[in-house]
Amino acid sequence: MDSSLHFGGPTAHSAAACVGVFDSGVGGLSVLRALHDRMPGVPLLYVADSGHAPYGERSDAYVMARSRCIVEHLLAQGAQGVVIACNTATAVAVRELRSAWPSVPIIGVEPGLKPALAVTRNRRIGVMATPSTLASAKFQALIDAHADGATVVARPCPGLAALIERGELDAPALIEAVTEHTAALRAAQVDTVVLGCTHYTFVHDHIQRAMGTDVRIIDTADAVARHSAERLRTFPIPPIARAPLLQTTGEVERLRQIASAWLPFACSVERMPAAAVRSA
Repeated sequence: MDSSLHFGGPTAHSAAACVGVFDSGVGGLSVLRALHDRMPGVPLLYVADSGHAPYGERSDAYVMARSRCIVEHLLAQGAQGVVIACNTATAVAVRELRSAWPSVPIIGVEPGLKPALAVTRNRRIGVMATPSTLASAKFQALIDAHADGATVVARPCPGLAALIERGELDAPALIEAVTEHTAALRAAQVDTVVLGCTHYTFVHDHIQRAMGTDVRIIDTADAVARHSAERLRTFPIPPIARAPLLQTTGEVERLRQIASAWLPFACSVERMPAAAVRSA
């Protein structure tokens, strides 16, 4: 596969040209990992807005303001395309972001309802997501467009992303939260579970164990990476030997430790520049 992406515009041949990725915290590293696999050598700049996480329990206005702030920063750093590796930010802000920057490819994530419908046997599908994602008009529109008579059991999981954000994936409190949320889905007799938050990818095994081996778990990180590569292929940029750069509004050392444990490749980690870390 040709891994180069050819970007147009004034930064087309500059070292700063890159693909920007952001999430409310570390959950979007699951998407970054898939992008790195799909587009080897393409410069990636990831922003973890951990100082303002979790988005899923914030107001829409807050999420919108943070999303605009980060996209402005990514574009200033040379990003020629942006991947919103956060379901809540996608649901709340993607339309406004695309309107604000119509010439920039802005790619979002959404709960994988369509692939779930393709594999469900009893047409009972569970969706684990943040309260904001499940309450959004975008999620309701997804159900209206694709549910096709299937029963969709939406399970809001307040606090789960925040527990994962700590980086301790086997912590008793985290296991207890997974057990609680999956118990409701087991009681609803779903045979397929959609992970509607990129954080949840990192507790996939815990969710699978709690649901049982007969239940399919749908994670869309690779699908997002594949779609991103296809969208950006018309804007080639030569691959370079540079590790992905991770920036955070939270604790640098915590992100460094999590990235080292969760990602199978090296990354540079730094604090997001102070000028870009404004409050919503």
